Amino acid sequence: MAWTLLGLAGLFEIGWAIGLKYTDGFTRPLPSILTAASMVISVVLLGLALKTLPVGTGYAVWTGIGTVGTALLGIYLFSEPATAMRLVCIGLIVSGILGLKLASS
Repeated sequence: MAWTLLGLAGLFEIGWAIGLKYTDGFTRPLPSILTAASMVISVVLLGLALKTLPVGTGYAVWTGIGTVGTALLGIYLFSEPATAMRLVCIGLIVSGILGLKLASS
């Protein structure tokens, strides 16, 4: 259950990171409210997951999910560069997340 909560927390982290782009410096009310709600939900879910997972593992996986998801959505939504080196580095982060999961099982 903790890993499920952590995965959901990571998805909400992606949501608020991408949401920041749409808030226009928190001047647009609806995107700002949704972004703030995603922040709160993400941290609450992380906190619940950390009740049973080690903090170092949980935090690293949470930020890794957020980093990978945000980078990929940045490429898709905002036409950010998808260079080979960038994709390799994203792959390394994914391998780190998987490694932490396997080491914690």
